[in-house]
Amino acid sequence: MAETSIEWTDATWNPVAGCTILTAGCTNCYAMRMAARLEAMGVEKYAGLTRKTGGRAKWTGKIYLDRKALSIPASWLKPRQVFVNSMSDLFHSDVPPEFIAEVWQVMAETPRHTYQILTKRPDRMLEIVPGLPKLPNVWLGTSVEDSRVLYRIDELRNVPAVVRFISFEPLIGSVAGANLKDIHWAIVGGESGPQARYMNPSWVDEIFDLCTDYDGAFFFKQWGGKNKKATGRTYRERTWDERPVASM
Repeated sequence: MAETSIEWTDATWNPVAGCTILTAGCTNCYAMRMAARLEAMGVEKYAGLTRKTGGRAKWTGKIYLDRKALSIPASWLKPRQVFVNSMSDLFHSDVPPEFIAEVWQVMAETPRHTYQILTKRPDRMLEIVPGLPKLPNVWLGTSVEDSRVLYRIDELRNVPAVVRFISFEPLIGSVAGANLKDIHWAIVGGESGPQARYMNPSWVDEIFDLCTDYDGAFFFKQWGGKNKKATGRTYRERTWDERPVASM
């Protein structure tokens, strides 16, 4: 709920906290480590959301709905790009549809901001979003870490949105052959942190070529690794900060 170092957004907003490990991309989730730190600091919102196992913090599956946080975007007078639920997943099965509708109402009432909602559960997004207003300031995306979850792109493609985007982060395998039709934006990044898995440059090349083929915007976030600052975010001798064009 503040300024962020995430390269593709301006701020984060977390009306929901907590999650459940779902697929391989979740294994080293930074939000689990952050939630554990926040709980250790006495932040009540994150109490009981993680547990230590094998010396590492992992989600317990508990979800916290933070209704107090719903008023935050209205207090931001300057327009921002806002990553919704960097510490959770708005479309987690334990987030009630009624609460999602409340989040939607906040976004409708603050059209000066652009909201970026990223989920690993586009199937539930597809169940709920068609019953909500199609907002011109709401972008919807899903995470795809390797070819085993390419089906998420097909589910996202059917969700009504002015911008649909894919976060290929952490990219831990090839996604060659992905269909990016009607996908407007691809964010690509390697995993970072102490247990970071390797990202093969050829996997990045595949996505770059797909964006060219499907006329999608390409954003290269980072190479990742144990020290992401050392590896940087230069790809093909430049930085790539392309943005999508919204269309109703």
